[in-house]
Amino acid sequence: MTLTAYIEGIGLLGPGLNNWPSAQAILLGQQAYAPGKTVLPTPTLLPPAERRRSGAIVRLTLAIGLEAVAMAARDATQLSSVFSASSGDGENCHAICEALASDDRAISPTRFHNSTHNAAAGYWGIATGAMTSASVLSAFDASFGAGLLEAMSQVVVDQTGTLLLAYDTPYPEPLHSVRPISDAFGMALVLAPQASEHSLARISVELTDAAAHTLEDRALENLRLGIPAARGLPLLRALALRAREQVVLDYFDSCRLRVTLAPCITQCVTPHMDPC
Repeated sequence: MTLTAYIEGIGLLGPGLNNWPSAQAILLGQQAYAPGKTVLPTPTLLPPAERRRSGAIVRLTLAIGLEAVAMAARDATQLSSVFSASSGDGENCHAICEALASDDRAISPTRFHNSTHNAAAGYWGIATGAMTSASVLSAFDASFGAGLLEAMSQVVVDQTGTLLLAYDTPYPEPLHSVRPISDAFGMALVLAPQASEHSLARISVELTDAAAHTLEDRALENLRLGIPAARGLPLLRALALRAREQVVLDYFDSCRLRVTLAPCITQCVTPHMDPC
């Protein structure tokens, strides 16, 4: 079965990749990639109390989600959402483990509610006012692929605009030695069931047993392999090319995702014409 939708907006934040516009030249090899620590912006849309309590995952998802929604010229309150990460908030998990290993085993309510896997979705609703459905899932290293399939399925079945947010943040030591995630990384896509004046590309996804695509730039390939959410980088590179492209993305060991992209010519949109 093939799932098809239309990409209207893109959000990106990671090591040396500060947003989608500036990252395109890097992904195309027109500008050298300079890895650097991911800088997470202050979540200004949150009320002061929630802003103080927010962790890295909340700051990351708000940054990529808002960038994608703004690019699509969409109302965030009208979009369903899919949040996908290989694990939870690493820093918060570390702090809870430290508390449980101490003489005083009390855990603060803030730590507790931030430890739930759907915390980022809750903060998204507080920041944007969205009361639409939000799905939250995790599939370890296959989380990007699982999130993409879930978001595409919602678009196709429910015929509704959907925001996909795929993200990961690192664990401190000693957990980092067991689950090494190199840095915070997130990407977001606004997906729609029909083409519009804001459509960037038509995307079709199906299962395949073909080998996953890699990136020629060694540093970018290390990023792709070092953070589960970054398995989507070949998709972003294909979007940056603005040409008809087909890429294979990592999913499970037994199957991967074949993604076909066709760029849209937005100025040619009419009620009777698919611009892609």
